[in-house]
Amino acid sequence: MTIRILLADDHGITREGLKALLEKKQDIEVVAQAENGREAVKLARRYKPDMVIMDIKMPDLNGAEATRQIRADFPDIRVIALSMYSDLSYVTGMLKAGVNGYLIKNCIFDELVSAVYAVAEGKHYVSRKISDMVLKDYVHIVTTEDQRPDTRPLLSVREKEVLQLIAEGRKTAVIAERICLSVKTVETHRKNIMEKLNLFSVAELTKYAVREGITDLEP
Repeated sequence: MTIRILLADDHGITREGLKALLEKKQDIEVVAQAENGREAVKLARRYKPDMVIMDIKMPDLNGAEATRQIRADFPDIRVIALSMYSDLSYVTGMLKAGVNGYLIKNCIFDELVSAVYAVAEGKHYVSRKISDMVLKDYVHIVTTEDQRPDTRPLLSVREKEVLQLIAEGRKTAVIAERICLSVKTVETHRKNIMEKLNLFSVAELTKYAVREGITDLEP
């Protein structure tokens, strides 16, 4: 049976390279490519692939939020995060979003193929380079969080979308059009975000979004 894959990465050369490598396997087909998280969600709805290989840091909608939306709408679609980041915060963030696998971009191609096949079979796969760190630190974090209340402000999925777009310099009217909301609703979301975070300038919101991995302003 052919494994139908959607590639989501904001670098075209990366997508084309992955496509060329993956399609050397007779039982793997790349059915679509997305250059940002929002497009990945749309294409997942259109093509209903078996699997998405998802970058984390993408403009417009990041990989974690895109993963949450795809997995919410289509629980059977499996997601592998393919990222240059090995920091625990990124790994656990994507695991909480619902990914079935996490690979570092400098992994060898054979490991990517192994991950694709493992995830297609219903298993989870974490890059060999970070597996020990993930197991030890993730258990520690979960144990610690269970023992103390979480006092961090909770933003809704929609608020995180709006925050990312604000941090990326989008105007209110553009945000409203992009996520199909009224300007008034976007302004309400902006107000609620600021009050929840106790941050009242775009600069402060941007710093928060970058620090929390909601967006990446680096080229």
